[in-house]
Amino acid sequence: MRIVVVGGSGHIGTFLVPRLVRAGHEVVSISRGQRAAYVPAPEWEHVRQVTADRVAEDADGTFPERLARLRPDAVVDLVCFTLESAVALVERMRGETGQLLHCGSVWRYGPSRKLPIAEGEGTPPVGEYGIGKDRIARMLKAETDAGGLVTTSLHPGHIVGPGWHPIGPLGNLDPDVWHTLSAGRPLRVPGLGAETMHHVHADDVAHAFEQAVVHRDAAAGEDFHVVAPTALNVRGYADTAAGWFGREAVLESVTWDEFRSTTSAEHAQVSWEHLYRSHCLTIDKARTLIGYAPRYQPEDAVLESVRRLVDRGGLTVDRPLVV
Repeated sequence: MRIVVVGGSGHIGTFLVPRLVRAGHEVVSISRGQRAAYVPAPEWEHVRQVTADRVAEDADGTFPERLARLRPDAVVDLVCFTLESAVALVERMRGETGQLLHCGSVWRYGPSRKLPIAEGEGTPPVGEYGIGKDRIARMLKAETDAGGLVTTSLHPGHIVGPGWHPIGPLGNLDPDVWHTLSAGRPLRVPGLGAETMHHVHADDVAHAFEQAVVHRDAAAGEDFHVVAPTALNVRGYADTAAGWFGREAVLESVTWDEFRSTTSAEHAQVSWEHLYRSHCLTIDKARTLIGYAPRYQPEDAVLESVRRLVDRGGLTVDRPLVV
């Protein structure tokens, strides 16, 4: 099959493109720039790479036509963020390709009320990003249900992998959190510390997309959660992370107002966005219908990312890892 991956050099594409090549597919990767994948792989030598500015070409209406000219058997769209963009692509590719796979997000759901969350059972989304992803997923399902283009949407949690910072124990990207834990100093935790985050390794997300291609008929018109087998809560995440440095986490419970007074507005807002949602999702549907079998527990995925950052000087810690 000829498979076009839009956003092929990003987090998911780094692992998905080599997977597809190894499976014998002809792969075209479309990216905005010439950035190398986060993890090198020899399979990239067999990939046709196309440079295109998706945002600009969506604005002038030329991106769907670019894809159609490539005559793909399947399209994996990893960087679609608006309903208008998704609709334009569906309308042009209807009858032109065998399957359109869209990368959504678990943020299509708002704050959790019942755990774990099954597909379609979460609360309504909040915020522009989550609302947009939910609208796209619903449109794609309706398209396939009506007998149109075969579509599948996959909804990853917090994507983790070597080469970028993971969402940390406080639900943000503040590097000082890791230094505090590695030094054994008190870490100020907003809320109860029982709030959950559901990570997933980028290669497990890539595996899910590959499985959805293999099991096209079972995946037609479906949406799937793509997360690790388990989720981490704040207390457990912090304690596990401190242990990587031979420490025990010293946690100080504070109110959100107190937390905001001692961290940057940006980090505090990102923490709030993650922790007040407090997501934990089930992957039973993906396991049953497309054989999704994630290899990474969330703590293992995060450790791989942290180790790479520490080894390459991208994260300052008080002492070396002991694991």
